[in-house]
Amino acid sequence: MAARHLVITGRVQGVGWRDWMAGQARTLGLNGWVRNRADGSVEALIDGPEPAVEEMLRACRSGPRLAVVSGIVETLAEPPAEHGFQLLPNA
Repeated sequence: MAARHLVITGRVQGVGWRDWMAGQARTLGLNGWVRNRADGSVEALIDGPEPAVEEMLRACRSGPRLAVVSGIVETLAEPPAEHGFQLLPNA
């Protein structure tokens, strides 16, 4: 299992990112969460088997159809306390 904390920047709010990411995570069997941040970025925690985490990271480089990703800061993280994938309130 591999957990990653992500901060994704660019045109990533107002494009359906959180719903898109939740769908991708559920399809890949990942645990974690996603939320919008006040600075216009999207923050996420993803956890699961390494191949599924890597697939999610590849998908996040382009995101949903209307998104324009300018950067992703990825750090190792502790796994989430809860099972499943959550949409959290804005930070």
